[in-house]
Amino acid sequence: MRYRDKRVLVTGGLGFIGSNLAIRLVAEGARVTVVDPLILGCGGNRFNLEPVAGDVEVHECSIADASRLRPILARCDTVFNLAGEISHIHSMLFPERDLEINTTSQLLFLQSCLAAAPGVRIVYAGTRQVYGVPAYLPVDENHPVNPVDFNGVHKYAATQYHLMLHRMGLLDAVVIRLTNVYGPRMALDVPCQGFLSTYLRKALTAQALEIFGDGRQLRDPLYVDDAVEAFLAAGAARDLPRHAYNAGGPAPLSLAEIAESLSAVAGLPAPSRRPFPQERKAIDIGSYYTDSTKIGEDLRWRPATSFAEGAARTLAFYRERLPHYLDAGNPNPGCKLVHSRRPNAISELVSS
Repeated sequence: MRYRDKRVLVTGGLGFIGSNLAIRLVAEGARVTVVDPLILGCGGNRFNLEPVAGDVEVHECSIADASRLRPILARCDTVFNLAGEISHIHSMLFPERDLEINTTSQLLFLQSCLAAAPGVRIVYAGTRQVYGVPAYLPVDENHPVNPVDFNGVHKYAATQYHLMLHRMGLLDAVVIRLTNVYGPRMALDVPCQGFLSTYLRKALTAQALEIFGDGRQLRDPLYVDDAVEAFLAAGAARDLPRHAYNAGGPAPLSLAEIAESLSAVAGLPAPSRRPFPQERKAIDIGSYYTDSTKIGEDLRWRPATSFAEGAARTLAFYRERLPHYLDAGNPNPGCKLVHSRRPNAISELVSS
């Protein structure tokens, strides 16, 4: 029970990974506070914390709100920072929005950490997207940084904020760069969140899956429980020799294999194929899978859940709770952003 009676803050705690982490922390005896502004398009859902309702203190505010955050931070032992936007497509359509959510807000949040909780252990959710098109596989922590979209650029800037403040001795930061995470509580009704949410949405609404192109591109999907364990290990470890880690799934799979496996678990016909959409080619990175050797050495972490097993658990979860995650009358949400050009304005997501 690494977190018994520990005071823990989870930013983005109404979102996908953050809510699963908060639930696990409660099970470990932690006193959990969640901060989430429920920005449309970022996947926050109040129902995600239903299993621990009453056991978690929830603040629906931005991590940039210093007046709200500093009193919370002042009583924290550990911070898990999972706030942010993950959509690569949205970042290209509206880079100012992504900059505000993933970079400016992060900088303001870290300034609050410095003022209210100097030296606190803070574990930040990074992304494999910072590496861009892989120069070699599997991708380790020494791989060049060369993002292909604004999301990767902005997430890398936030990563460097955390690590710079760690090197200065002002915060005790750890960054975990995640691959494609999937599982229960993943947003299904938010468009442009990646192929796994699209595949799950189609599988749950009995629609045949589609494979773009030849389907040979590789990914290493990471089940959310395994991702949560990586965060818990990073939050509890002390005297780490490194402070930036890649965390990927148990094995590389082609997109065709992923689609076929999920179709089989869901009882769907074999996936169909279609040409790769032209608008996606500019930010497509080809094959990617992770070298998780360092996190295994330092934190004794290994992904334990095969994709077939994780897919079965995920579908079972949603089948019991689907109305909380998907409007049956609109199983295919469109991808349209209503964006204000006012300074610091946050875009809103609507169905087209």
